[in-house]
Amino acid sequence: MEEKTHWAEKIAQQIINKNPDKEEYVCAAGISPSGSVHIGNFRDVATSLFVVKALEKKGKKARLLFSWDELDRLRKVPSNVAAVTENFEENIGRAYVDIENPFKDDTESSTYAEHFEKEFEESIKPFDIKLDFRHQAAMYRTGKYAKDIIFALSKRKEIFDILDRHRTQDSTEEERNNYYPVSIYCPHCGRDTTKIINLSEDNTKAQYKCACGHTGEFDFTTDFNCKLQWKVDWAMRWRYEQVDFEPGGIDHATPHGSYDAGKDISREIFGYEPPIFQGYGFIGLKGLAGKMSSSSGLNLTPKTLLRIYQPEVLLWLYAKTEPSKEFDFCFDDGILRQYHEFDRMYNDLKKPDAEELTKTTMSFVKINGREIVPVPFNLLVQLGSVVDFNPELLKHVLSKIGYDYSIEEMSERLGLAKCWLEECSPENMNRIRTHRNWDVFDTFTDEEKKEIELVYKYIAKGNYTLDELQTELYAIPRQIRGITREDKALKTVQGQFFSNVYKLLIDKEKGPRLYLFLYAISPDSYLHLLDFSYPKTEEEIQAEMQPVIEEQETPEETESDVVNYEVPAFKSGISIDDFAKMDIRVCKVLKCQEIRKSHSCYKITVDDGKDKRTIVSSIKNKYTPEELIGKNILVLVNLTPTRIAGVTSEGMLLATTYNDHCKVLFADNNVPSGCEVK
Repeated sequence: MEEKTHWAEKIAQQIINKNPDKEEYVCAAGISPSGSVHIGNFRDVATSLFVVKALEKKGKKARLLFSWDELDRLRKVPSNVAAVTENFEENIGRAYVDIENPFKDDTESSTYAEHFEKEFEESIKPFDIKLDFRHQAAMYRTGKYAKDIIFALSKRKEIFDILDRHRTQDSTEEERNNYYPVSIYCPHCGRDTTKIINLSEDNTKAQYKCACGHTGEFDFTTDFNCKLQWKVDWAMRWRYEQVDFEPGGIDHATPHGSYDAGKDISREIFGYEPPIFQGYGFIGLKGLAGKMSSSSGLNLTPKTLLRIYQPEVLLWLYAKTEPSKEFDFCFDDGILRQYHEFDRMYNDLKKPDAEELTKTTMSFVKINGREIVPVPFNLLVQLGSVVDFNPELLKHVLSKIGYDYSIEEMSERLGLAKCWLEECSPENMNRIRTHRNWDVFDTFTDEEKKEIELVYKYIAKGNYTLDELQTELYAIPRQIRGITREDKALKTVQGQFFSNVYKLLIDKEKGPRLYLFLYAISPDSYLHLLDFSYPKTEEEIQAEMQPVIEEQETPEETESDVVNYEVPAFKSGISIDDFAKMDIRVCKVLKCQEIRKSHSCYKITVDDGKDKRTIVSSIKNKYTPEELIGKNILVLVNLTPTRIAGVTSEGMLLATTYNDHCKVLFADNNVPSGCEVK
């Protein structure tokens, strides 16, 4: 059977075949420091990283070139910036590198760009990734690209024609004559709101006017505070840096998309064969809850993910997934499956017949100076909270069920499991009750009560092995009911028995494997909870009488809460038949993803009751993904599908708008997906 080849090795071979004699290959990545660099942007780095490693595995020299596109303009104010400063919108149009750092607690960064660059660079240290940094503001402003800018200006009409053939809208000759592939930053207001009104015959000097009213002359041989438009800039830098490979959002790879335009500019204008391009899918988020989805705003950066994921597991998720495919980071119990799959692949390496794909994938995620100890993450989650995350106790508990790890070996994953439970999934905490649960016990049938009596007596007797305990727990329901192993009802009866024990011990219907749980934890901590042979104690009676904490009253509306809103005129009347044409359904939000290069739109995946559908909505500036995921929204589902920001939208969510506010209309979470709104 032919061995499967890792996707990065396939790309590496394409690069070598294209230019077999090159001394050093360049794999590029670039991010604009528009805000915190999130996990979706990180795929840009990860994709190039694995191609570099694949080239090195083939004996080639390669480097990962990383550009900070800090000369890009501020287009919108991120929520975490708006939260710490006022009137920041006045910086829109200015280069990130020219904006003052708004975060007063960061005394080391002088600019907006520097703050977010340092934040990202600090967050990726655990991955030990070697990046060859390029700061594009410095490259432009020291004149490194001056000749290329002048050359692009001399070819401006040819560039326009290339861009035009990748557009769907018709252009005019006037637009062609007035096109200039460069933006000048105004020396008066600092913004790129300038317009070139005249260019010298040698393309070195331009007369311009800014929206602020300033006019002036710009000499491209001595003045460098300008930037090529990004598709032209992209192609120019490919040649300048001799780039062999660069990934990008999958929307760039669509026909007549950014890469198609860029590669034509690269070939026809700059005379450089464009690099191999790989589009990558977007990253989804599953199960954001608890503290990690607070309304104060959460930046889902690599640093945030490292609070619940080991760095190798993060890299593995990127490495094992074909770049064009999407995958999710899980804040729900899906993370348990991901750790389990990682450990299985890691352990497969020890097998003599390990697949080459497994070896390659795991070699790509290995971090120098670190060794992985695959302590089962699910056991740390299930049993850690029972012993209040005490390492000594947990070590003892795990050893009783056959897992011998030192405290040092457990410590990293135990900390991650604790963080996941506390901040993402507090409902999965397993806490042993302090008093017997009479309310539950009184609902049991006589047979169920007898089962609890038998399990109590067996454990109280002691002197049993783990296997013996497992056998006894499965035998008790058969013994009480007099049924055989072949009886079809046995599985249901045993399941109910286990559930009853869980409810008495941890107030849940499910928990860790019961025989492991009862064997690992000291019987002294729970045995009394199974003994209902004596009446309620005074202490138990008092515990039941504890008053229920009343919900806080809704605070009174203050004057500042009142919205001053001028109600617009009502539209003309329609018939009930007109309204009936609209098919509005309740849909549950499954994923909410940013669309690369779209400054206002989200790609939202919803469950419409029958299938998944995608809608594109311009609410990126109003909501964070975690405020939408898991919620029920109202969607007009029979709206004709249309392309928005390069994505086909199959409906429109409903929202209210007033003044500068937008409020999505949510439905009660108990309403099933697909329910009609009438």
